[in-house]
Amino acid sequence: MEAVGPQSCAGGDVARGAEGRPAPEARVHFRVTRFIMEAGVKLGMQSIPIATACTIYHKFFCEINLDAYDPYLVAMSSLYLAGKVEEQHLRTRDIINVSNRCLHPGSEPLELDSHFWALRDSIVQCELLVLRVLRFQVSFQHPHKYLLHYLISLKNWLNRYSWQRTPVSVTAWALLRDSYHGGLCLRFRAQHIAVAVLHLALQAYGVEVPAEAEAEKPWWQIYTMDTEIP
Repeated sequence: MEAVGPQSCAGGDVARGAEGRPAPEARVHFRVTRFIMEAGVKLGMQSIPIATACTIYHKFFCEINLDAYDPYLVAMSSLYLAGKVEEQHLRTRDIINVSNRCLHPGSEPLELDSHFWALRDSIVQCELLVLRVLRFQVSFQHPHKYLLHYLISLKNWLNRYSWQRTPVSVTAWALLRDSYHGGLCLRFRAQHIAVAVLHLALQAYGVEVPAEAEAEKPWWQIYTMDTEIP
């Protein structure tokens, strides 16, 4: 599988510390991207804008040290910016209130006081910072369209009984979503990530692709040929 991005960065690889546990920075990025996903769902965002927000967050911290800025502020700005990039615009007031409820469950919506307006200004200013750090390159190609194409193709390839009795599709989508907790989205091509999560889902349930043993090439190699899906 060909890597196309940075081989090592703050938001990318899951660095390992003592006893093989993820390093503190990796654990922070995991928690913050989980917050992005939770807030994105509560804001009614679709999967692509949420994926874009996670990618913006990871890419920012590939360039900037984690200690330099509050990661949750960067996360909120990433949600705001991703909504613009993917044309699913969000109000800063909604982002602030949903984020407050995610981080402080059971709390009341924030009053429109000086603290609220200061936080709103911080999100907007942080958005401008993110754009400058990323050199305004905030449009990404995600694995979702490839995974959808591969699933449809594989469904027609497998017999109906094997497909219906195993949740391969649901598992593959869940694995793809979970992959955004780390920086895989920056390190590998979208089609390679899509076929990797599909391959793992098939292995998890012991589903074999028909005629794979007789084929000249593995099924996943055919899928990952340099072809683009519009």
